[in-house]
Amino acid sequence: MGRFFKLKNNLNWKYILGEVLLLFVGINLAIWFNNWNSSKQSIQDRHTIILKIKDEITNNTKALTLAQNKNTQLTNAFKDFNAYFEENSSRVIATPKEFELLTKTYPTFFKVKDSVKINETQYRYFGGTTIELELPDLSRIAWNTAQSIDATNTFNYDCLYNLESLYNLQDRVTNEINKAADALQKDDAKQLKRILNFLNQLSPQLINNYTNALSNIDRCK
Repeated sequence: MGRFFKLKNNLNWKYILGEVLLLFVGINLAIWFNNWNSSKQSIQDRHTIILKIKDEITNNTKALTLAQNKNTQLTNAFKDFNAYFEENSSRVIATPKEFELLTKTYPTFFKVKDSVKINETQYRYFGGTTIELELPDLSRIAWNTAQSIDATNTFNYDCLYNLESLYNLQDRVTNEINKAADALQKDDAKQLKRILNFLNQLSPQLINNYTNALSNIDRCK
């Protein structure tokens, strides 16, 4: 019994406490470093995905703006020529000055093949319309990728809500673009005009949302 107490009294408590303290500090440092590294990686991932989304929105803006300008021109051509089409045909009845103004304003819309004078001032112009429809390919790859890898989990609520709303509106526009392509393929001019009129309402709204997103996306944190 005496030897036991003698051995116990000879234990180096300072050394033991020092080892425990070092172990405690080491564990906490490892946890802190791991958290710091994860936070750093999260910031880098967020920065990368924001750049990708910005590039995607910028490219979509350019494509949609170009399409909007051309398709608005096409809508105006339908509207202006409609006043001169003979009933539901592709024949145009107009004076030479009126026809010259139409073809000058919309040089590719109506290709004349022949004309016949029908009275002192008007001619009947035979030909056909050529519809050059601009169909933009609006991408959402960057946004889908960001969601699939949970890269948006550090975005604040307002940012997520605005981006989700933007891409939902983009999906609506893409759906109408696909309908326009289908109507063009079926040679359904009436349906195409209705779709283009609807697109002329949606597209400016989406372009405006693109602009706002580019202005605010750097604050997605």
